[in-house]
Amino acid sequence: MSYPTPAEAKVVAAAEKLMEETMARYDPSHDAFHVQRVRRTALHIARTFSLTQRKPDLLVVELSALLHDVLDKKYVSASQASDPYAFFLPFFQKVNEEYGVDLITDNRAQEVAKIVTNVSWSTEKKLREKGELGEWHKGCVELHCVQDADRLDAIGAFGILRCAAYSSSVNRPLHTPEGDPAHGDSSIQHFYDKLLHIREQLKTDEGKRLAEKRHQFMLDFLAATKEEYEML
Repeated sequence: MSYPTPAEAKVVAAAEKLMEETMARYDPSHDAFHVQRVRRTALHIARTFSLTQRKPDLLVVELSALLHDVLDKKYVSASQASDPYAFFLPFFQKVNEEYGVDLITDNRAQEVAKIVTNVSWSTEKKLREKGELGEWHKGCVELHCVQDADRLDAIGAFGILRCAAYSSSVNRPLHTPEGDPAHGDSSIQHFYDKLLHIREQLKTDEGKRLAEKRHQFMLDFLAATKEEYEML
């Protein structure tokens, strides 16, 4: 039977409802529309794996994509974000009981929680700097699908919109010229600090392919901002 089965669809719908209720409190850079884009892209990437590769667990991919920002450290306390497994387990147990299924086994719940914990760019960067990226990080294809999907939404047209939206929410300048006391803390600088480096850190073949056009779009955008500011 193709994915999703009727039972899987019910579990996914419950996770989607939890996500929408939670993320209604977040700013437009991390809202439910962002999550829906990540969800679609993650599933698309997962379905491109060849017959010679281990096929991702689509339910784990979709649940992880839907829940990946529910406990984002930018929006919840450190204590809330510290243990996604403890946060999500009662939810999964309730869903299993309500629908009379056992789709979210403890192993699946742990995998989803682990993926949610490790999706973010900053988390991976810290682990890499400490030499703590293990075999699971390197081999979990479900993690790679969600990571790449999340990072693809940080670049290209939507990435530019999201960068501006987050800057507005934290009152960060859009652009600061050299010599200004605030130089180095702006939306434009964020492209050079992070967004232009995303393409080189993607894990999947399809993610890398999708990144090319989006990366070039950012380069064109930055060239245009420079041209407009300097009146070239």
